[in-house]
Amino acid sequence: MELIRIYHSYAQIFVIGLWLSLFPSLSVFSAEPPLKLQTLIEEVFQQNPEIQAARQRWEASKSIPSQVNSLPDPIVGLAYRGPDIMREGRFQIQQEFPFPGKLGLRKEIAAKGAERVGEIHEGIQLRVIAQLKEAYFSLHFVHKSIEIVRKNVKILEEFEKTAEARYKVGKGIQQDLFRAQVELSRELEQLMTLNQEKETLHANINRILNRPPVAPLGAPEEPHLTPLLYTLAELNEQATKNSPIINAQGRAIEQSHSAVDLANRDYYPDFFASLGYMQSFRGNEQQDAFGSIGIKIPLYYATKQRFGVKESLSRLESARKDHRTATQDILFRVKDNFARAERAERLVKLLGKAIIPQASLALESSIAGYAVGKVDFLTMLDNLLRLQRDEIDLHRELTTHEIAIAKLEEVVAIPLQGEHYE
Repeated sequence: MELIRIYHSYAQIFVIGLWLSLFPSLSVFSAEPPLKLQTLIEEVFQQNPEIQAARQRWEASKSIPSQVNSLPDPIVGLAYRGPDIMREGRFQIQQEFPFPGKLGLRKEIAAKGAERVGEIHEGIQLRVIAQLKEAYFSLHFVHKSIEIVRKNVKILEEFEKTAEARYKVGKGIQQDLFRAQVELSRELEQLMTLNQEKETLHANINRILNRPPVAPLGAPEEPHLTPLLYTLAELNEQATKNSPIINAQGRAIEQSHSAVDLANRDYYPDFFASLGYMQSFRGNEQQDAFGSIGIKIPLYYATKQRFGVKESLSRLESARKDHRTATQDILFRVKDNFARAERAERLVKLLGKAIIPQASLALESSIAGYAVGKVDFLTMLDNLLRLQRDEIDLHRELTTHEIAIAKLEEVVAIPLQGEHYE
C-alpha cells in the first residue's frame, strides 16, 4: 500500500509538471477587478495636485501681460492754503508716460514668461503621467510575480510530500526532503516581500491620484508589448521639437532677448504730464487752470542702466546655457530609454518563444525521469526554480519595456502607440 501511495504521488507530480509546461502564465488566484490605465490617466488630470498647481500658475501668468502693458497709475493731488486773505485750493492730476516701446517690451517679456510657464505645465503633466505608468506597470509585475510564486508554492508542497514519502520507504534521502522544505520557506518569504511591494505601489498610485493611501485598487490589466515604430533619429527630432523642457528654455531665451532690449531702452527718458485747477477765495473769487510737462532724466545711468544691461546680458547667456543643458539631458534620456526598450523587447521575445518553452520541457522531462528513478530530486527542483526565474524575468522585461516607452513619451511629448507619424 505504501508503494502504491508513492507511485500515486509520482503521478501527481507528473500531472502538475505537464500542466505547468502547457500553461506557464495561467492565473490561479487573481479575482480582483481589472485596473484600467486609461481610467487612471483621466483621473490624474483632474485630481493630481501638482498638475492642478501648475495649471493655476499658468492661468496666473497669462494675466501679467495686460498688467505690465498698462500706463502707471496717475497721481491725484489736493492742496489748500489759508486761512489768511490769500486762501486758495488746488486740484492736480499727473500721469507718467514711459518712453515709446517700453510698455510693448514689458508685455512681450511677460507673454514669453506665460508661454514658458505653459510649457512647464505641460512638462509636469507628462512627467506625472509617466510616473503613473511606471507605478502601474510595476504593480502588474508584482501581481504576476505573486501569481508565479503562489503557483510554485503549491508545486513545492507536492514535491515535499513526495520526498517525504520516498524517504519513509527508503527510496529517497532525507536531504531531498530538507531541500524541498528550505525552498518552500524561501518561496513563502518571497511572497511576503512581494505583498509588501504591492502595498507600497498601491500607496504610490493613490498618492499620484490624490486618493487616501489605503484606498483599494484592482489588479492591472495584462499589458501588451508596445511596438517601437520610430528610429532613434526620429525620436531625437521629435524631442528637440516637442519637448516642453526644451521649449520652456527656448521661451526663456526669447524672454531674455526682450529683457536686453528693454534694458537698453531704459537709457531713454520717461515723460510725465500734469493738469490742474486752482480756486482762489478772496473778495472776488478767481478760477485758474494750469498744466505742465516733465521728463525723467536717466542721470545715474553709470550705476543703474549700465548695470541693468549687464545683468540682462548675463541672464541671456545663462538661458542659452540652460537650453543647451536641457537639450543634452533630453537627448540622453531618449537614447537611454530607446536602448532599454530595444533590449527588453528582444529579451521578451527570447524568453517567451525560446527559453520558457525549453525550460518547461526540461521540467516536465525531469519530473517524468524522477518518477522512474532516472533523475535526482535536486535536478527536478533546480528545473522548477529555473522556470520560475525565467517566467518572472519575462514579466520583468515586459515591465521594463513599457516603462521605457512611457518615459520616451514623456521626453518626446508624442504618443508612441498607434499609427506612425507622417
